[in-house]
Amino acid sequence: MKKEIPQFLLEILRKQYDEKTLQKIMEGYKIERPVTLRVNTIKTNIEKIKEDLTQAGIKYKEVIWNKDALIIENEKEGKIKKLGIYINGEIYLQSLSSMIPPIVLNPKAGENILDMAAAPGGKTTQIASITNNKAMITACEKNKIRAERLKYNLQKQSARCVNVMVEDARKLDDFFSFDKILLDAPCSGSGTDNIKEENFTIELINRAEKTQEELLAKALNLLKPGKEMIYSTCSILRQENENIINKVLSKVNAEIVPIDSSKLVGIPQLPTIIKGTICVCPTELYEGFYIAKVVKK
Repeated sequence: MKKEIPQFLLEILRKQYDEKTLQKIMEGYKIERPVTLRVNTIKTNIEKIKEDLTQAGIKYKEVIWNKDALIIENEKEGKIKKLGIYINGEIYLQSLSSMIPPIVLNPKAGENILDMAAAPGGKTTQIASITNNKAMITACEKNKIRAERLKYNLQKQSARCVNVMVEDARKLDDFFSFDKILLDAPCSGSGTDNIKEENFTIELINRAEKTQEELLAKALNLLKPGKEMIYSTCSILRQENENIINKVLSKVNAEIVPIDSSKLVGIPQLPTIIKGTICVCPTELYEGFYIAKVVKK
């Protein structure tokens, strides 16, 4: 059963943002977002997908900062899932905001990459797609059912460069080391429709904070010196974002690398207290999302 935006969330946001920004966030929470998709360039290309959509009578818009993403203008998810291009894994339905972390990670062929909380596989398959299956990706998922979903999506998308580990990433052996790490941390989902669900509680936020802190500390342990990682959440709350980063970075030899916003034109942003990090504002096109890039010294 869905409910209204909880009062405790309003109080947290009121402390964090000014009234004008708060109103912007509230508007973003109310709007139903269109279907957005990412073209799986392992199997096809954007021009072929545009042709297929046009033939099916489906209108779309391009995304300035991501040449492989499209916004569907006149159809719901159900219709898109019946298309051959969806069934064959030529496209992946993914929110625009969740496409940002892999792009900022900037994965390259030949790199050894860890995705710490990988299911259902949107970002994992995106990394495989960006590198044309030429990176070595380790994808962790501790929940067996979610891990099966991850494996299914990897197979469907022909992401053959991925090794799935059904393991809590916090328990990975310290002999592992990686060139790049994506930590899209489990979170409250305060930037998404999750805020209207019954399970969205203050306890959920508190539990998420503990997990996020442990995962980020572990990530920096597994990252090779001089290499970069991405910390991201679909939350707009500082206690799950900046506070976690500041807490962990105060104990380890790592620092923030400013994200080049010039490559992310048109993405609506909220103010952040750590310069060079990005907090995406919930709008008619975007979920609320936070992204930070960290380098291990």
